[in-house]
Amino acid sequence: MTRLREYNKSLIGQPGSRQRIETPALVVDLDALQTNIEGMQAFATAGGFGIRPHGKTHKCAEIARRQMAAGAVGVCAAKLGEAEIFAAGGVGQILLTSPVVAPGRISRLLDLAAAHSDIITVADDPENVATLNAAALSRGVILNLLVDVDAGFHRFGTASPAAACELAQQIADAPALRLRGVQGYAGDVQHIANFEERRIESEKRIRLLGTARDAIVAAGLECDIVTGGGTGTHAIDPALGILTDVQVGSYIFSDVQYDHVELRATDDHPFRNALFVYTRVVSSRHDGFATTDAGSKGFSTEDYPPQIIAGTPSGSVYSIFGDEFGKVTLPDSGTRLPLNSLIECVIPHCDPTLNLYDDLYIVSGDQLVDIWTIEGRGGAG
Repeated sequence: MTRLREYNKSLIGQPGSRQRIETPALVVDLDALQTNIEGMQAFATAGGFGIRPHGKTHKCAEIARRQMAAGAVGVCAAKLGEAEIFAAGGVGQILLTSPVVAPGRISRLLDLAAAHSDIITVADDPENVATLNAAALSRGVILNLLVDVDAGFHRFGTASPAAACELAQQIADAPALRLRGVQGYAGDVQHIANFEERRIESEKRIRLLGTARDAIVAAGLECDIVTGGGTGTHAIDPALGILTDVQVGSYIFSDVQYDHVELRATDDHPFRNALFVYTRVVSSRHDGFATTDAGSKGFSTEDYPPQIIAGTPSGSVYSIFGDEFGKVTLPDSGTRLPLNSLIECVIPHCDPTLNLYDDLYIVSGDQLVDIWTIEGRGGAG
């Protein structure tokens, strides 16, 4: 246990402890988190589609369990290590959304599949499918597979409906593999700010996935699962009637990136900011700005700076002041912030920021109520 965690743990349940958390710390507002989990599930249930939340956003078994308890059809993992962590945490309905190709990883995948028969993974390459079948056959394991279809992102996926159908046939013919359906993800569409522009582009991508599904079904093959999309397109993709479930991720926390996106046609921001970095002023020797204890190692800032929501005068701006330190520029150049002032920031991008921390400090009202371990941080390969 780190000294920071040890100290903060001593604050759990104490009145006012939310304001006494040692920093830098990654903080989750429990009420906002649960509202987001339940709100997305209610939206999906009303729309007649499933959600398969992506665990790469939180890398935390406790959150995966809460998503499943709310009604998710399963959870996704981007890396094998994340899948192992969720399984160890009692979540069995896991979709591993990237190909597994290295021999050591295939062996670990089969260990997971032997213990959890409902684990699913993806493939986009005939050689990989043959290797998976041979390995599974030697272990006496049946491995569930989706055909990964390129939906225009070009990161993974078969390049055409014909190629998807050929790979599906290979999977269906393999004695140790079970064809379950198709996956397609267009990550480059999720953050298009304007709803209508995003809808037009995303519908093109989902129709590519639908064409591949139709080819597979026409060949007489199984295609029960059609999964893809994300938080940015959760209110768009299901309307086409192609997806069985949506791989939403960032909705549980939201972030500055998604605060710039019109998520629904009638509701720009249906999800509350639930994830924050708490930081404190460590130097205030100059008028007009202060130095804090959270820099580039405390935030992922590839698009936007952190957004200050508490602890400074309105109009203050946060910027990075080095690896370990941040800078708060004040609207009045003649003022200073008191030393040790607590500043709360909405994070720019939730997934990579979360990967910088070991723990989530869970707050409700004015109290620190729990600490959850981020078991999958650090790449979780």
